[in-house]
This record gives sequence, C-alpha cells and structure tokens, in this order.
Amino acid sequence: MAEATADPLSDRLAACYSGVLHDTLRELGRTNCVLPSDIQPLDPAHRLAGRVFTMEGHLEPGADGHETLLRWTDFLSRAPADAVVICQPHDSTIAHMGELSAETLQFRGVRGYIVDGGCRDTEFILKMGFPVFCRYRTPRDVVGVWLPDRFGEAIEIGGTAIESGDYAFADRDGVVIIPADMAEQAVAMAEKMMQTENLVRKAILDGMDPKQAYLKYGKF
Repeated sequence: MAEATADPLSDRLAACYSGVLHDTLRELGRTNCVLPSDIQPLDPAHRLAGRVFTMEGHLEPGADGHETLLRWTDFLSRAPADAVVICQPHDSTIAHMGELSAETLQFRGVRGYIVDGGCRDTEFILKMGFPVFCRYRTPRDVVGVWLPDRFGEAIEIGGTAIESGDYAFADRDGVVIIPADMAEQAVAMAEKMMQTENLVRKAILDGMDPKQAYLKYGKF
C-alpha cells in the first residue's frame, strides 16, 4: 500500500457535512462550489473528504486498445495516496471507473473517486467499500474509445472550477469543492457553525420558541 502523508485538515473536513460546508462557503462569498446534483454516491452511506487530484480525458473512438490501457494504468500510477481523485471525462457513454481500478486505488491509499461520468462493476466496488461518486452506470469501458490526457491541472464540472490541491467533501446530499486558499478557514468556520447548530437544537428541544432560538444564536 502506498504511504500517505498525513493531512489533519482532511480528517477534520471528514467530520463535517455538505450542507454546513456549503453554508460556510456562501458566507465566504464562494457561491459556485457544489457539483451537479446528478453526481451521486454508489453507496449513500459513504462520505468522502480530502485533498483533490484532478484528471481529464476525451473520447477517441477507434483508439488502439493497448494504448488506452497504458494511459489508464499510467493514471492509476500517478494518483497520490490520501487524495480524492476528481475526473472530468467529457463523456456520457462509458464507465470511467471499474472494479480492478477501484481496488488498485484503494490499495494505493487513495481516499475515493468522483467522476462527471460513469462507473461499472458496482457490486464489486460496493463490497470493497471504496467511495465512488458518479452520474450513471454502464458496462461499457474505456478500451479503444477513451484516453486520459491531463493530470493535476485545472478542470471544470458543472461550472465549478476545481484545481489539484483544493479540497472536496462528498456525502449523499452532494459534492462540495473548497478552494485550497480558504480551506483552513472554511473548515474552522464549519466546525464552529456545527457547534452553534447543536446549541440551537438543544434550546428548541428544551422548549425555546424556534424564532427566539434563531434570534439568540443567529443560526438555523
């Protein structure tokens, strides 16, 4: 298994949830931070948080099958341990993740995979517990038709800009992208916001009127 460099911020981020992170980023003026709602987890129970490593590719029907697999396995070798891989495939026809690749990434210490595209072998991936977020499922794969061609460079999904080194958080409600330059501040604000939410919850359950609880704590 690849050795990962410990990233305490990723672990703190993992204790948050997508709603509070969205609200925090909105307060920081970052409104375009959520990926399209049709990108969903294979397993709704999965949560995924960590530093982003990006990949981008393109359809090339008729490509040499050997070359497509060489390029794909090159990606598997490049993906850094402790990262969340996010892929912009520019495609809606094939699977951009499968069982053997998921197991390889998991073994190498990658936290999970998010793709604006498809996945296959989902039963196997669910059994191994590797977090995958995707738009659709299909048995068609990359061989002879799709090539990864850019790694670690800026991409865009659904109008949201993503760069390697940014942070991603994903749960059953969706995927939130946190720019690297505000990640520490955003996580600290989210932690404080969750503490305030707990105070509001306790006040209401102790009998306080919801409006009064909001006025007292400034959060709902």
